[in-house]
Amino acid sequence: MIVSMTAYGRAENNTDIGQASCEIRSVNHRYLEMAVRLPEELRALEQAIREKISAKLKRGKVDCNIRFDFSAVVSDSIPVNHQLLGKLIETVESTSDKLKQAAPVNPMELLRWPGVLDKDVPDQEQIGSIILSLVDETLDAVVATRQREGEKISKMILERTEKTRAIVNQVQQQMPEIINGLRDKLSQRASELCNELDNDRLEQELVLLSQKLDVAEEMDRLLAHIEEVERVLKQQGPVGRRLDFLMQEMNREANTLGSKSSHIDTSNASVDLKVFIEQMREQIQNIE
Repeated sequence: MIVSMTAYGRAENNTDIGQASCEIRSVNHRYLEMAVRLPEELRALEQAIREKISAKLKRGKVDCNIRFDFSAVVSDSIPVNHQLLGKLIETVESTSDKLKQAAPVNPMELLRWPGVLDKDVPDQEQIGSIILSLVDETLDAVVATRQREGEKISKMILERTEKTRAIVNQVQQQMPEIINGLRDKLSQRASELCNELDNDRLEQELVLLSQKLDVAEEMDRLLAHIEEVERVLKQQGPVGRRLDFLMQEMNREANTLGSKSSHIDTSNASVDLKVFIEQMREQIQNIE
Protein backbone atom coordinates (compact mmCIF):
# COMPACT_ATOMS: atom_id res chain seq x y z
CA MET A 1 0.00 0.00 0.00
CA ILE A 2 1.42 3.35 -1.04
CA VAL A 3 1.38 6.48 1.11
CA SER A 4 1.44 10.15 0.20
CA MET A 5 4.16 12.53 1.36
CA THR A 6 1.66 15.36 1.91
CA ALA A 7 -0.01 15.46 5.31
CA TYR A 8 -0.70 17.52 8.43
CA GLY A 9 -1.18 16.55 12.05
CA ARG A 10 -1.70 18.39 15.31
CA ALA A 11 -2.07 17.32 18.92
CA GLU A 12 -2.38 19.16 22.25
CA ASN A 13 -2.03 18.21 25.88
CA ASN A 14 -3.02 20.31 28.88
CA THR A 15 -1.07 19.15 31.92
CA ASP A 16 -0.50 20.33 35.47
CA ILE A 17 2.85 21.79 34.46
CA GLY A 18 1.80 23.55 31.27
CA GLN A 19 0.11 23.38 27.90
CA ALA A 20 1.92 21.50 25.12
CA SER A 21 1.16 21.36 21.41
CA CYS A 22 2.78 19.69 18.42
CA GLU A 23 2.24 20.38 14.72
CA ILE A 24 3.77 18.32 11.92
CA ARG A 25 3.53 19.20 8.24
CA SER A 26 5.03 17.16 5.42
CA VAL A 27 5.29 17.77 1.67
CA ASN A 28 6.98 15.92 -1.16
CA HIS A 29 10.78 15.83 -1.32
CA ARG A 30 13.43 13.55 -2.84
CA TYR A 31 14.71 12.53 0.58
CA LEU A 32 13.71 12.85 4.24
CA GLU A 33 14.43 16.41 5.36
CA MET A 34 13.42 17.47 8.86
CA ALA A 35 13.13 20.84 10.57
CA VAL A 36 12.35 20.71 14.29
CA ARG A 37 11.37 23.88 16.14
CA LEU A 38 10.97 23.83 19.91
CA PRO A 39 11.72 26.04 22.93
CA GLU A 40 15.37 26.36 23.89
CA GLU A 41 14.59 24.82 27.27
CA LEU A 42 13.64 21.62 25.43
CA ARG A 43 16.46 21.57 22.87
CA ALA A 44 17.84 18.38 24.42
CA LEU A 45 14.79 16.52 23.08
CA GLU A 46 15.50 17.35 19.43
CA GLN A 47 17.48 14.19 18.63
CA ALA A 48 14.84 11.92 20.16
CA ILE A 49 12.14 13.73 18.16
CA ARG A 50 14.11 13.33 14.94
CA GLU A 51 14.52 9.61 15.59
CA LYS A 52 10.77 9.21 16.09
CA ILE A 53 10.04 11.04 12.84
CA SER A 54 12.57 9.04 10.80
CA ALA A 55 11.18 5.79 12.22
CA LYS A 56 7.73 6.47 10.75
CA LEU A 57 8.41 8.70 7.73
CA LYS A 58 10.92 7.71 5.05
CA ARG A 59 10.62 10.55 2.53
CA GLY A 60 9.35 14.10 2.47
CA LYS A 61 10.13 17.54 3.81
CA VAL A 62 8.87 17.49 7.40
CA ASP A 63 8.33 20.54 9.62
CA CYS A 64 7.78 19.80 13.30
CA ASN A 65 6.76 22.70 15.53
CA ILE A 66 6.52 22.14 19.28
CA ARG A 67 5.28 24.65 21.85
CA PHE A 68 5.16 24.43 25.61
CA ASP A 69 3.49 27.22 27.56
CA PHE A 70 5.23 27.26 30.93
CA SER A 71 3.12 30.25 31.97
CA ALA A 72 0.28 27.80 32.45
CA VAL A 73 1.97 26.71 35.65
CA VAL A 74 0.10 28.22 38.58
CA SER A 75 2.34 30.41 40.76
CA ASP A 76 1.68 32.95 43.54
CA SER A 77 4.45 35.24 42.36
CA ILE A 78 6.36 36.18 39.23
CA PRO A 79 9.94 34.87 39.43
CA VAL A 80 12.38 37.66 38.58
CA ASN A 81 16.14 37.38 38.20
CA HIS A 82 16.89 40.47 40.34
CA GLN A 83 20.65 40.23 39.85
CA LEU A 84 20.36 40.36 36.07
CA LEU A 85 17.66 43.03 36.26
CA GLY A 86 19.90 45.22 38.43
CA LYS A 87 22.81 44.99 36.01
CA LEU A 88 20.46 45.72 33.13
CA ILE A 89 19.12 48.84 34.85
CA GLU A 90 22.67 50.08 35.60
CA THR A 91 23.60 49.61 31.94
CA VAL A 92 20.48 51.44 30.75
CA GLU A 93 21.06 54.36 33.13
CA SER A 94 24.72 54.74 32.19
CA THR A 95 23.81 54.66 28.53
CA SER A 96 21.00 57.19 28.99
CA ASP A 97 23.44 59.65 30.63
CA LYS A 98 25.49 59.69 27.44
CA LEU A 99 22.49 60.39 25.21
CA LYS A 100 20.78 63.70 24.71
CA GLN A 101 17.04 63.70 25.38
CA ALA A 102 16.94 59.98 25.98
CA ALA A 103 13.43 58.55 26.15
CA PRO A 104 12.37 56.99 29.46
CA VAL A 105 12.73 53.23 29.61
CA ASN A 106 9.54 51.20 29.72
CA PRO A 107 9.73 48.70 32.65
CA MET A 108 7.91 46.10 30.55
CA GLU A 109 10.77 46.23 28.04
CA LEU A 110 13.21 45.39 30.80
CA LEU A 111 11.09 42.42 31.86
CA ARG A 112 11.08 41.13 28.28
CA TRP A 113 14.87 40.95 28.26
CA PRO A 114 15.98 37.29 27.96
CA GLY A 115 16.64 35.77 31.37
CA VAL A 116 15.04 38.54 33.47
CA LEU A 117 11.94 36.46 34.15
CA ASP A 118 12.96 33.06 35.52
CA LYS A 119 10.76 30.36 34.09
CA ASP A 120 9.81 27.66 36.50
CA VAL A 121 10.85 24.82 34.24
CA PRO A 122 9.58 21.43 35.42
CA ASP A 123 11.68 18.31 35.65
CA GLN A 124 13.21 17.58 32.22
CA GLU A 125 12.38 13.90 32.36
CA GLN A 126 8.73 14.62 33.12
CA ILE A 127 8.32 17.21 30.40
CA GLY A 128 10.31 15.07 27.96
CA SER A 129 7.87 12.22 28.45
CA ILE A 130 4.96 14.57 27.74
CA ILE A 131 6.52 16.01 24.58
CA LEU A 132 7.64 12.68 23.10
CA SER A 133 4.22 11.16 23.75
CA LEU A 134 2.66 14.15 21.99
CA VAL A 135 5.02 13.70 19.01
CA ASP A 136 3.94 10.04 18.74
CA GLU A 137 0.28 11.07 18.74
CA THR A 138 0.87 13.70 16.06
CA LEU A 139 2.90 11.30 13.92
CA ASP A 140 0.09 8.75 14.08
CA ALA A 141 -2.29 11.39 12.71
CA VAL A 142 0.19 12.28 9.95
CA VAL A 143 0.72 8.64 8.97
CA ALA A 144 -3.05 8.03 8.87
CA THR A 145 -3.51 11.06 6.60
CA ARG A 146 -0.68 9.90 4.35
CA GLN A 147 -2.28 6.49 4.03
CA ARG A 148 -5.68 7.92 3.11
CA GLU A 149 -4.10 10.19 0.52
CA GLY A 150 -2.05 7.25 -0.76
CA GLU A 151 -5.22 5.22 -1.34
CA LYS A 152 -6.69 8.04 -3.44
CA ILE A 153 -3.50 8.38 -5.47
CA SER A 154 -3.31 4.62 -6.00
CA LYS A 155 -6.88 4.53 -7.28
CA MET A 156 -6.19 7.37 -9.71
CA ILE A 157 -3.03 5.70 -11.03
CA LEU A 158 -4.82 2.37 -11.53
CA GLU A 159 -7.54 4.12 -13.51
CA ARG A 160 -4.84 5.61 -15.78
CA THR A 161 -3.04 2.28 -16.21
CA GLU A 162 -6.28 0.72 -17.40
CA LYS A 163 -6.78 3.49 -19.95
CA THR A 164 -3.16 3.20 -21.02
CA ARG A 165 -3.49 -0.58 -21.46
CA ALA A 166 -6.62 -0.08 -23.57
CA ILE A 167 -4.73 2.29 -25.90
CA VAL A 168 -1.82 -0.13 -26.25
CA ASN A 169 -4.16 -3.04 -27.04
CA GLN A 170 -5.93 -0.95 -29.65
CA VAL A 171 -2.63 -0.01 -31.31
CA GLN A 172 -1.54 -3.66 -31.37
CA GLN A 173 -4.78 -4.63 -33.08
CA GLN A 174 -4.57 -1.81 -35.63
CA MET A 175 -0.89 -2.07 -36.58
CA PRO A 176 -1.16 -5.01 -39.05
CA GLU A 177 -3.99 -3.22 -40.86
CA ILE A 178 -2.09 0.10 -40.84
CA ILE A 179 1.10 -1.46 -42.22
CA ASN A 180 -0.78 -3.41 -44.91
CA GLY A 181 -2.64 -0.29 -45.95
CA LEU A 182 0.63 1.62 -46.17
CA ARG A 183 2.19 -1.15 -48.29
CA ASP A 184 -0.75 -1.06 -50.71
CA LYS A 185 -0.60 2.72 -50.96
CA LEU A 186 3.12 2.73 -51.67
CA SER A 187 2.81 -0.07 -54.23
CA GLN A 188 0.08 1.82 -56.05
CA ARG A 189 2.10 5.03 -55.97
CA ALA A 190 5.17 3.27 -57.33
CA SER A 191 3.10 1.76 -60.13
CA GLU A 192 1.87 5.20 -61.12
CA LEU A 193 5.42 6.58 -61.28
CA CYS A 194 7.15 3.72 -63.08
CA ASN A 195 6.02 1.75 -66.11
CA GLU A 196 8.25 -1.17 -65.30
CA LEU A 197 8.65 -2.13 -61.64
CA ASP A 198 11.35 -4.26 -60.11
CA ASN A 199 8.98 -6.24 -57.91
CA ASP A 200 11.79 -7.85 -55.92
CA ARG A 201 13.38 -4.50 -55.12
CA LEU A 202 10.00 -2.99 -54.28
CA GLU A 203 9.22 -5.86 -51.95
CA GLN A 204 12.56 -5.43 -50.19
CA GLU A 205 11.88 -1.73 -49.66
CA LEU A 206 8.41 -2.44 -48.37
CA VAL A 207 9.77 -5.02 -45.93
CA LEU A 208 12.37 -2.55 -44.64
CA LEU A 209 9.72 0.13 -44.28
CA SER A 210 7.42 -2.24 -42.42
CA GLN A 211 10.22 -3.11 -40.01
CA LYS A 212 10.97 0.57 -39.45
CA LEU A 213 7.34 1.34 -38.65
CA ASP A 214 6.77 -1.74 -36.52
CA VAL A 215 6.15 -0.83 -32.83
CA ALA A 216 5.39 -4.31 -31.51
CA GLU A 217 8.40 -4.29 -29.16
CA GLU A 218 7.55 -0.85 -27.82
CA MET A 219 3.95 -1.87 -27.13
CA ASP A 220 5.09 -5.08 -25.40
CA ARG A 221 7.42 -3.07 -23.17
CA LEU A 222 4.63 -0.62 -22.38
CA LEU A 223 2.38 -3.46 -21.25
CA ALA A 224 5.23 -4.86 -19.12
CA HIS A 225 5.74 -1.44 -17.50
CA ILE A 226 2.00 -1.14 -16.80
CA GLU A 227 2.00 -4.53 -15.07
CA GLU A 228 5.05 -3.50 -13.04
CA VAL A 229 3.37 -0.27 -11.94
CA GLU A 230 0.33 -2.21 -10.75
CA ARG A 231 2.56 -4.69 -8.92
CA VAL A 232 4.60 -1.95 -7.20
CA LEU A 233 1.44 -0.20 -6.03
CA LYS A 234 0.66 -3.25 -3.89
CA GLN A 235 4.08 -3.30 -2.19
CA GLN A 236 4.84 -2.05 1.30
CA GLY A 237 7.39 0.67 1.97
CA PRO A 238 8.68 3.58 -0.11
CA VAL A 239 8.06 2.99 -3.83
CA GLY A 240 7.88 6.53 -5.21
CA ARG A 241 11.29 6.51 -6.86
CA ARG A 242 10.69 3.22 -8.64
CA LEU A 243 7.33 4.42 -9.91
CA ASP A 244 8.92 7.63 -11.14
CA PHE A 245 11.50 5.60 -13.06
CA LEU A 246 8.75 3.50 -14.64
CA MET A 247 6.99 6.67 -15.78
CA GLN A 248 10.18 7.76 -17.54
CA GLU A 249 10.40 4.41 -19.33
CA MET A 250 6.73 4.50 -20.34
CA ASN A 251 7.10 8.02 -21.68
CA ARG A 252 10.09 6.90 -23.75
CA GLU A 253 8.04 4.15 -25.39
CA ALA A 254 5.17 6.57 -26.07
CA ASN A 255 7.60 8.98 -27.74
CA THR A 256 8.95 6.16 -29.90
CA LEU A 257 5.43 5.31 -31.01
CA GLY A 258 4.96 8.94 -32.04
CA SER A 259 8.25 9.09 -33.95
CA LYS A 260 7.47 5.88 -35.85
CA SER A 261 3.89 6.83 -36.54
CA SER A 262 2.72 6.96 -40.14
CA HIS A 263 -1.00 7.06 -39.38
CA ILE A 264 -3.27 9.52 -37.61
CA ASP A 265 -4.53 6.82 -35.22
CA THR A 266 -1.08 5.93 -33.91
CA SER A 267 -0.15 9.62 -33.66
CA ASN A 268 -3.24 10.27 -31.55
CA ALA A 269 -2.50 7.17 -29.48
CA SER A 270 0.99 8.50 -28.74
CA VAL A 271 -0.42 11.83 -27.56
CA ASP A 272 -3.07 10.16 -25.38
CA LEU A 273 -0.47 7.87 -23.84
CA LYS A 274 1.78 10.79 -22.93
CA VAL A 275 -1.16 12.65 -21.38
CA PHE A 276 -2.06 9.72 -19.12
CA ILE A 277 1.60 9.06 -18.25
CA GLU A 278 2.10 12.70 -17.28
CA GLN A 279 -1.01 12.62 -15.09
CA MET A 280 0.38 9.58 -13.29
CA ARG A 281 3.83 11.13 -12.98
CA GLU A 282 2.41 14.26 -11.32
CA GLN A 283 0.67 12.17 -8.68
CA ILE A 284 3.68 9.91 -8.19
CA GLN A 285 5.74 12.96 -7.17
CA ASN A 286 3.69 12.92 -3.93
CA ILE A 287 4.27 9.22 -3.18
CA GLU A 288 6.75 8.30 -0.45
